[in-house]
Amino acid sequence: MHIFTESEIKQMIRLDKQMIPVIEDAFTQLKEKDVVMPPIMRVDVKESNGEVDVKTAYIPGKDMFALKVSSGFFNNYKLGLPSANGLMMLISSITGEPKALLLDNGYLTEVRTAAAGAIAAKHMAKEDVHTVGVIGTGAQARYQLKALKLVRDFQKVLVYGRSKENAGKLKEDMEALLNVDIQIEAEVEPVVRNSDIVVTTTPATKPLVKADWLHPGLHITAMGSDAEEKQELEADVLSKADRFVCDTKAQCARLGELHHSIEQGYIDKAAPVTELGELTSGTSKGRLNDQEITVCDLTGTGVQDTAIALLAYERLTEKDGIGLAIDNKKIIHFT
Repeated sequence: MHIFTESEIKQMIRLDKQMIPVIEDAFTQLKEKDVVMPPIMRVDVKESNGEVDVKTAYIPGKDMFALKVSSGFFNNYKLGLPSANGLMMLISSITGEPKALLLDNGYLTEVRTAAAGAIAAKHMAKEDVHTVGVIGTGAQARYQLKALKLVRDFQKVLVYGRSKENAGKLKEDMEALLNVDIQIEAEVEPVVRNSDIVVTTTPATKPLVKADWLHPGLHITAMGSDAEEKQELEADVLSKADRFVCDTKAQCARLGELHHSIEQGYIDKAAPVTELGELTSGTSKGRLNDQEITVCDLTGTGVQDTAIALLAYERLTEKDGIGLAIDNKKIIHFT
C-alpha cells in the first residue's frame, strides 16, 4: 500500500494542457467501453449544510480503479475553510487489494472537474470568446477559469458571488494570473447577458440563471447541481438551448439540471440526450455555428476519478523518495 499526501500529489498533477486529453479520453472510454460506473452514493449532513459522495468506475483493461470519497460542506467559508475535501483509494482490478491512498483533500476532484469544464467549452463554445462569466467565487470558480484559459483566449471575466469580499479576493487572485480584466457584478443577469461563456459553480437550490437571459452564441457549463435539491438554471433553459449535453444522461436525469427539466415537463424523460463522450469520441458534433445556444450539464463522474487517480499513481511511483509504503503494517519508507 502506497500513501501520498496532497503536497506530493500537487508536485505531480497540475491543471495544464496535458490534463485535458486525459479526462477527454475518460469520457470517450465511458462511451466506447463497458465501463462499470454505479450510481453515486451520498450522505447528506443537513445540520452542517454538508454532503459526502462516494464515486467509482472500473475501466476494462485497467489494472486498478478508483474509489473516491468527496465532501462538500458549504458553511466552511464561515470558518475560513474550503468547502471541498476528500481522498481516493486505488484498488487492484485483478486481486481486489487496496494499492494506494491519495490523500488529496479534494485537489484531484477540483482538477478533473475543471478539466471537464474546459472540454465542454472546447467542443461547445464559440472559437472567438471575449468575455467569460463565472457565477460563484469559491475554489472551483478559480479552477474553471484556469481550465478555460487552456482552450479559449478570453480577455474579460464577469463575476457574481454572494459575498462581495470573496468576489474581490477572486479578482485579486486571478486577474494578473490569467492576464484578464475581472469585473464584479452585483446581479447574475448582466453576467449571463454579456458573456460568451458562463460557468455556474455554486451549491444553489434555487435557479440563478433565467431562460429569458439566453442570447445567440452563449455557452453555459453548469457544474454545481450534483444532488436532487440543487439547481442553478431555470428548468426551461435546457429546452430553449439549441444543443444540450450531459456528462452522463442517467446521472444528470437523477441529480443534475436535466432532472429539473424532466420533472417540470420541459424535456421528456425518454428524449435522446447527447453525452460528452459522444463529442470527445467524434460520434456527435458539438457547436455547429456561432449563433447556437449550448448548455452542458456536469454532475461529475467516477470515470474521471479513476482516470486522474491512475495518472497520479503512475507519476508518483515513478519518482524516487516520495510517499509512504506500508507492508503488513510495517513502514517500508517515507519522505
